[in-house]
Amino acid sequence: MPEESTTPELLELVGRAFEAANRRDLDAVASSFAEDATFDGRAFLGDHFEGRAAIRSLLEDWFGGYDELEFGLEEVRDLGNGVVFAVVVQNGRPAGSGGHLRQREGWVFVWARDLIARLTTYEVDEARAAAERLARERGQA
Repeated sequence: MPEESTTPELLELVGRAFEAANRRDLDAVASSFAEDATFDGRAFLGDHFEGRAAIRSLLEDWFGGYDELEFGLEEVRDLGNGVVFAVVVQNGRPAGSGGHLRQREGWVFVWARDLIARLTTYEVDEARAAAERLARERGQA
């Protein structure tokens, strides 16, 4: 298993991005991404978004579908070489609904110069394996 970084910097940046999301400060969330970042979603997203502007638009659509939406970090680990793995739990109430949604998934962040260069979402076990593999590969490059 890869060594975890002893510096909390990337973990702090992830935390700040999630705090901004929970405040619905979409500009702050978007500013966590590099101008040329990519986001690969799954589930209802299932799409590929390129660039900060496209990701910002995705965030508007995502949050616009909910009257309430909160993101929690069940687990977050800096795997080194700019790779962060997180288990993210979303709790929300879809717009105009009395129902409740809970979604748990794995997110793999690739960071460059303190900005998210790539974010990919997976099932949790798949994300963990992909993140560990990516951290190893980036360490060998």
